[in-house]
Amino acid sequence: MLIDKMLRRIVPAISAATFIAIAAASTTAMAQEAQEQYFGIPSSRVGPYSAMGTGYYGGIIDYLNYVNMKGGVNGVKLTYDECETEYNAARTVECYQRLLNKGDQKMVVFDTLGTPGAYAVIGRMAQDHVVLAQYGYGRTDAADGRVWPWVFNAAGHYWGQIAVKMNYIAQKEGGVDKMKGKTIVHLHIDTAYGREPIPAMRQIAKEWDFKLIEIAVPPPGLEQQSQWLQIRREKADWVTFWGAGSGMNSTAITTAARVGFPREKMFYVTFGGAEEDMIPAGDAAKGTYVAANAAPGRDYPLIADILKVVYGAGKGNMQNPERVGTVYYNRGVGAAAMWIEALKNAQKIHNKVGKTVNGDEFRDGYEALDITDEKLKEIGILGMSAPFKMSCAKHDGSERFKMMQWDGKKFQILTDWVPAPDPAFIRKLIEDSAAKYAAENNITPRKCS
Repeated sequence: MLIDKMLRRIVPAISAATFIAIAAASTTAMAQEAQEQYFGIPSSRVGPYSAMGTGYYGGIIDYLNYVNMKGGVNGVKLTYDECETEYNAARTVECYQRLLNKGDQKMVVFDTLGTPGAYAVIGRMAQDHVVLAQYGYGRTDAADGRVWPWVFNAAGHYWGQIAVKMNYIAQKEGGVDKMKGKTIVHLHIDTAYGREPIPAMRQIAKEWDFKLIEIAVPPPGLEQQSQWLQIRREKADWVTFWGAGSGMNSTAITTAARVGFPREKMFYVTFGGAEEDMIPAGDAAKGTYVAANAAPGRDYPLIADILKVVYGAGKGNMQNPERVGTVYYNRGVGAAAMWIEALKNAQKIHNKVGKTVNGDEFRDGYEALDITDEKLKEIGILGMSAPFKMSCAKHDGSERFKMMQWDGKKFQILTDWVPAPDPAFIRKLIEDSAAKYAAENNITPRKCS
């Protein structure tokens, strides 16, 4: 009888303990199975290019956090480490090396935000199996995926952009035939970024028979008086401006006003044409044209939901939430959205839904990007970003840009997404340049069907 009573007391206790042990083991197993995809972020929040960097990387980080707050990518949580580059090529290389590995995890994508930084690390991608995501910047001939399998540009490149801008200028002048004898100045920061569109510009100038004058500005570009006096002496009809940093970009506007050059004849590059570039110049900025690969605004469903979900929970990355929805911020969100779509593709292609992918798998996912209007609507950025489709050979994005003009307070969007007028012309430039690089560096281009 005594034993029977003892058993009645002990058995439930043993059962409870066993249940707790099993539950604990299950929890531990689930924790061990929990998947995390690691991203390295080489930000530029310090120095003369900080307005650009804080907006762009703020948008990236907000989107990664937003995805996590929505449950991750098929349950996979996103983690990241940040490293400050100050938009400096040497520091970008240091950050790349520092961010490459985190414990037993390895980053799968790197986004330098700058052409000088992209040129500095581009040779590392193939050996390290990391995608270089040049979102609207970088080395243009890397759009040939046969020569550059690890480099992509999902938001257009500078040769396509300058072709679109020159065609728009021609329309304002009354047609391409009216460009003959015109004087176009390409005013640019004296870096790889500023020089990047020149090969395409020279070819267009030759075919259209206008005079192209190339004028460089030493970085960080806060002194431009002599350059603008030269522009006035040359009696330029238009200026294509390739600047970086709100200091340089706003200085160009105020100096142009000082020498009497009309802002309605200035055409800014995507990375020189954001609210942070226009506002410091005050009334002088009114009339400035800008090409955009990301449209500003808070009305896009994704941007509105980020404000609600992320900032509503007090977890926003932007120190000034009023900057949510600006050009730089929306561009960062668009860039990060492509990472996540590539990750979804990679999981699906390699039968790893709900699991972490490696660099090779992520690259396959990036190359499989097919961003239709329906997909943009699903993401919540229809109209904010342009549709495009990648392939084995074609590693560039839409090559479409919206034309905008600053009205003194905000950007007025003048067009829908405008494609390059002669895509075959731009593609030939890309393939010829990539083939030359391959020959000089003993690279055998891969075969693409």
